[in-house]
Amino acid sequence: MPHPVVPRYLDVRGILKHRSCFLFGPRQTGKSTLIRQQFDGVPTYSLLDQALFVRLSRNPALIREALADDTSIVVIDEIQKMPELLNEVQLMIERHGVRFLLTGSSARSLRRKGVNLLGGRAWSRSLHPFVRIELRERFDLNRALEYGLLPPVFFSDSPGEDLAAYAGDYLKEEIAAEAAVRNIGAFSRFLETAAHAHGELINFSAMAGDAQVPVSTVREYYRILQDTFIAHEVPAWTESRKRKAISTSKYYLFDIGLARHLQGRRGLAPGTAEYGNAFESFVFQEIKAFCDYRRLAPPRYWRSKSRFEVDFVFGSLAVEVKAKKNVSGRDLKGLRALREEDLFALYLVVSLEPMARTVDGIRILPWSDFLDRLWSGEWTGAGSAPG
Repeated sequence: MPHPVVPRYLDVRGILKHRSCFLFGPRQTGKSTLIRQQFDGVPTYSLLDQALFVRLSRNPALIREALADDTSIVVIDEIQKMPELLNEVQLMIERHGVRFLLTGSSARSLRRKGVNLLGGRAWSRSLHPFVRIELRERFDLNRALEYGLLPPVFFSDSPGEDLAAYAGDYLKEEIAAEAAVRNIGAFSRFLETAAHAHGELINFSAMAGDAQVPVSTVREYYRILQDTFIAHEVPAWTESRKRKAISTSKYYLFDIGLARHLQGRRGLAPGTAEYGNAFESFVFQEIKAFCDYRRLAPPRYWRSKSRFEVDFVFGSLAVEVKAKKNVSGRDLKGLRALREEDLFALYLVVSLEPMARTVDGIRILPWSDFLDRLWSGEWTGAGSAPG
């Protein structure tokens, strides 16, 4: 049964008024649904259609030959399946003024084959799983923390089974095949190891031991996850002067439900460490999506060598995430230490507390209040219109 229609925040149609667009994102984040929502009646070519794929592989000019005089927009879905089509796309942009939406679940194939990426004639955007502002009254925090926000999973009657299928059929097979991974078993072990390292400082040597592969292979596997948008790197913020910062990156898988499935976790009880980790991951997903949709620099994190830490810094904000109904003074240590640098305008704790309050200049906010203010653009000057 199809899930309810949920209008997406990202206005791709608006982007195409200015330039052609690559729209990247993992499978099942809703790219095809967005095409139907925002590009109804527009000529669309899905390269997942095997018969169409065969015809275009024999004659890439078919799309150009099928152009009507009044065609202004053309959609090609899963462009990484046939990168050579980009030469035809460039020709149609230059000669016919057509704007293209080119969707894909991997940038790796395009880069690896060294194909023409349209030489700046197209902008690039990423589509994330659902965010709360899109789901509105349908949003359920506990369901989001346990099963994630992939559209078909969030609305599924059997979300656990759907996550298992996604992890098995897509992650462990299709991505491995596309990336030319020779040892599928090693890649599967790495995925589980990466899931357990979700949101943690990465020790590549320890991960290599757990996955039974060389360190160089672990680094290459992480590049594959980034190229296929399955993992996001969160670099360290190292500009503190009073306390020397570490420089090791963290990696978050793109969806907390998927991460939990790969970790082998089932069930989620408030007040546990698991719940806290899931809550932090959810807040990260919201911040990352907001920064990408609003074209802002992505979030980083700060940790001093003396072990003071703040979960996320971006723009003028320093944000600590605590899945607590009562935030204590010791929960503010990292923000207090970072505030000594005097480099951020606002120091915030995103929490489960029911009311906003201020302690020593640090604002403690309910998570819903934080997200309302974030997406309104109140703190970033980004406004509310996506682009």
